[in-house]
Amino acid sequence: MSIEQKKILDMLTAQKINTDEAEKLLSAISGNEHEHDEAHYVHSKSGKKKLKYLRIIVEPNSENKEKGERVNIRVPLKLIRSGLKWASFIPKETKKKVTEALQDRGIEIDLSSMTSDDLEELIENFNDLTVNVEGQETIRIFCE
Repeated sequence: MSIEQKKILDMLTAQKINTDEAEKLLSAISGNEHEHDEAHYVHSKSGKKKLKYLRIIVEPNSENKEKGERVNIRVPLKLIRSGLKWASFIPKETKKKVTEALQDRGIEIDLSSMTSDDLEELIENFNDLTVNVEGQETIRIFCE
């Protein structure tokens, strides 16, 4: 292990950087940053790069770092895409109940009319979203 790699891991252990930053730094010093970025994508037939993961990162704010927990979730978008396909097997009556329950909670979405093209458009337009929860933690949601 090089001195630079050890320094990066020490910074990660001391929580001076998060895991994503450590990963980028390690990739940069090994000279394969571009290869690492390409590994997160699958080329589609149209030549466009297809996003591969939904990321959810929860980090405590600087005041709560010692007692707060860090969460780093990476969900394969294949799982979400296949879930949409499985949703076609849900009976219409059940879909209607789910849609009504979501609308009761202020979420205006009709799952029965969502297509795979709608999902792909949502994923492509899903930019980095950051939410601060009552000054306690920061939640980042994005696709890569």
